[in-house]
Amino acid sequence: MRTGRGLQLAVLAGMLGLALSTPAGAEARDISRDNLAPNDGWAAADGGTTGGSTAGDAHVFTVRNRSELVRALDGGSATPKIIRIAGTIDANTGDDGEKLGCDDYATDGYDLRKYLAAYDPRTSGSAKPSGPQEEARQASAARQAERIELAVGSNTTIVGLGDRAVLKGASLQLRGADNVIIRNLDLRDAYDCFPVWQPNTGGLGDWKTAYDNIWLRGATHVWIDHVTLSDKGHPDEDEPTYFARNYLRHDGLLDITNGSDLVTVSWSRFADHDKAILIGNGDTATGDRGKLRVTLHHNEFEGVVQRAPRVRFGQVHVYNNRYVVPQDVHDYRYSLGVSTESAVYAENNAFTTPGHIEVADLVKSWNGTALHQTGTLFNGYPVDLLAIYNAYNSGSERDLTADVGWTPTLQDEIDRARQAALEVARGAGAGRIR
Repeated sequence: MRTGRGLQLAVLAGMLGLALSTPAGAEARDISRDNLAPNDGWAAADGGTTGGSTAGDAHVFTVRNRSELVRALDGGSATPKIIRIAGTIDANTGDDGEKLGCDDYATDGYDLRKYLAAYDPRTSGSAKPSGPQEEARQASAARQAERIELAVGSNTTIVGLGDRAVLKGASLQLRGADNVIIRNLDLRDAYDCFPVWQPNTGGLGDWKTAYDNIWLRGATHVWIDHVTLSDKGHPDEDEPTYFARNYLRHDGLLDITNGSDLVTVSWSRFADHDKAILIGNGDTATGDRGKLRVTLHHNEFEGVVQRAPRVRFGQVHVYNNRYVVPQDVHDYRYSLGVSTESAVYAENNAFTTPGHIEVADLVKSWNGTALHQTGTLFNGYPVDLLAIYNAYNSGSERDLTADVGWTPTLQDEIDRARQAALEVARGAGAGRIR
C-alpha cells in the first residue's frame, strides 16, 4: 500500500509527469484491508491500527444507501467489519428511501418563528431557554439525531469506493471504539435542523449546533486518511442572522475528545468551515492528561476560520500541512489554538494568507504555555512563528516557550514546507489515493 512517504513520492512523481494512473482495463487497488503503516503517527503506537482488515467475507459490505449502511455498522458492534461506500449516501433519508427535511423531523409544535419570539433576548434577557418551544426543539432534535448519528464500533474499516464516494448529513460517532480506519470518503454537511440559543455564550449569546462530521469520544487507535470534510451544500455564511448572530447549522468537522488517544489524521482536506478540529473539550477535563495523542500530517485547511487544530492537554504533532486563507476572507481567527496544558509540536507547515493577516494571527492562546515550531513558511517566506507571536503579544498575553516536553518519533522523513505544500495540494482529500 502507499501511505506516508510512499504516497508523497507517488504524488511527486505525478507532478513530474510520470505515469501513475491505473492502466486501462485494470481494477483500482483495493484499500479496504490496508493497515496503518508502522511509524505513521500516534495511531501506529502500541500495536498499531488495523481496522477491520481481518474481517471474514460475511462481514465485508458494499453499501449504497442509509439502510444498508446502518445494517453494516451493526449498532456499533466490535465485530471486525469492512464497509465500502459506493456513490452518495444521504443520512437524512427514511427507511423507505425518501429524502427527509427539517420539517419532517419537527414535532410537538416546534416552529422557528415561535422559538425566536419566545427567547428573544430583548424580552427574555439572559435566561436559559425553557418551556414548550425549547422542549419541542429538543424533541425535534432527537428525531433528527436518530437518523444522522451513526455509531462506529471497534475493529471497523470504512472506505469509499472509487473517487466519488460521499456521505451526506451524517455524524459518525466513535464512542469508546478502538481500532478504526476511515479513508477515501467525502463527508459533508452534518446539518443541524434545530440549533439552540445560548444567551450567555460569548457575552452576546450565540447559536449552538449539535453535530460533527466525525466525533471521537474515548476512541483509541483511529486512522483517518484521505477524507474530505466540509459544509458543502449548506454553507453557514448563507444562513440568516437571528439575535444579531449567525444562525449556525454546523459544529466541528472533526472532534477528538473525552480521553481519545492514539490518532493519526493524514492526507485529508478540511474546507470552507468555521471550526475544523477540536482536540480536548474542556479546561477542567484533567482526565485527558496523558491522552489525546494525535498526529496531523499532510492535511489541507482551506477556508477554515479556526481550530486547525485547537488543543487542550494533548501531545499533538502537526507537520507538513498546508493552510490556505482565501483572499476575500473577513472572519479568519487563527489556525493553531494553544490551550490548557497543550503540547503542540509543529514542523514544516505552509501558510498562504491575504495581506491583512499577519504571522502572529496564526496562533491563539488560551492558558497555553508552550508551542514548538520549526520550518514554518508564511506566504513563501520562512518565519519564526513563535518569536513573532511572542513579540506581537508581549504585555497582553503570556509568552509561549518552545519546550513542550516531548519530541515526536513516530514519523518518516519530514519534507520542507514548500515541497509538502505542493504535494498536499495535489494529493490531499477523498478520491486521491494512488
